[in-house]
Amino acid sequence: MNKSVIHYLVKRFLRFDNDQPFIFLSALLAFLGIALGVMVLIIAMALMNGFDHEFKKKLTIMNYPLTILPKFYGSVDENLYLKLQSDFPDLKFSPYVSSAVITKSGSDIEGGYLFGVNFEDEIHVNSVLKDAIGNTEFKKFDVIVGNALKEKFYLDENEKITYIFTQMEPGGMASTPKIKRFRMVGTFNSGLSAYDKAYSYTKLSSLQRVLHMPFNFYDGIHIYSDSPQDDILKIKEKLPDTVSIKGWWQDNTNFFAALELEKTSLFLVLMLIILIASVNIISSLLMTVMNRRSEIALLLSLGASGKEIKRVFLYLAMVIGVVGILAGMLLGLGGVWILSTFDLVALPKDVYPTATLPLKLELFDLFSILGGAFVIVLLSAWYPSKKASEVDILKVLRNE
Repeated sequence: MNKSVIHYLVKRFLRFDNDQPFIFLSALLAFLGIALGVMVLIIAMALMNGFDHEFKKKLTIMNYPLTILPKFYGSVDENLYLKLQSDFPDLKFSPYVSSAVITKSGSDIEGGYLFGVNFEDEIHVNSVLKDAIGNTEFKKFDVIVGNALKEKFYLDENEKITYIFTQMEPGGMASTPKIKRFRMVGTFNSGLSAYDKAYSYTKLSSLQRVLHMPFNFYDGIHIYSDSPQDDILKIKEKLPDTVSIKGWWQDNTNFFAALELEKTSLFLVLMLIILIASVNIISSLLMTVMNRRSEIALLLSLGASGKEIKRVFLYLAMVIGVVGILAGMLLGLGGVWILSTFDLVALPKDVYPTATLPLKLELFDLFSILGGAFVIVLLSAWYPSKKASEVDILKVLRNE
């Protein structure tokens, strides 16, 4: 049996039959099920990757790609800072001092952290602050706060904010917490309200003075790197034993493991849509085999082999499945383009890191979807094609 005959039979078996309309409808439902399953999977994976990318980008900015920390007081100083700048001229460094604080304005309070930084260095490692600072000139005890904190406290520019430090100082009969008022000169917006409420930034020298720290000692050094997972190994070789270095991902391992698990679970659950659609392929092919028994028996009696009959029904399943996969791919890619181009869905800014739907379709996910769907279609064609090749010629022709 040559290919032209096989193609003719496939077209004939796919044709709408007035006497048996349910066979065609079953094949049509299988086609639509596979197409919709592939489309939903593509859009869902693009959404998961988009949110994953946005969260990583925001966390990288506010947590910094790399951070050098002291193992004991005084081990991170100006000498180490200058040495790192000399050894790694392609990286950006920003020394900092930090303190846990309670921010107070009127009767409102909010816990968080106050960072003392050199703004000239900080703008090279923190793009959020770079956009917020602009041409602002910081004086002693000026502070820049998150936009969420400003809205919660109803602050105006140049208004005073009180910071209550966890560090205690002696006073009278007992120790009391340090209290200092700062002038708010600007706000930043990272896209994550938790950071915008908790983080505030002031001049390095101002916070060092409040905490009575030497001006050449720091709590750590923030580092900006385009490839932090590679650079962390290079920097670690140059560091003394008195300090350590960590990457932003090391503080968020559980979070991203949960995201990856959620993505995998979603992929498997949505793949069930294609699996259910493949049941329609099986039922459609089995009904075709039952309806075309006389034609199959006639082909076998004329010299067609069982393998050739099996190939006919395998091609038949491939036509239904592959066309459905291609249609679903086009619909899915079109849906991703529409959702990423037009603001059809608005997200609350205080919950998500972006106000619009982030979509990012990776080639690995696309090929995994298409490959998984193809395997399911291929497996669904095996049993019906096997039954077709096992038709009893004598029994069928005698009854017909």
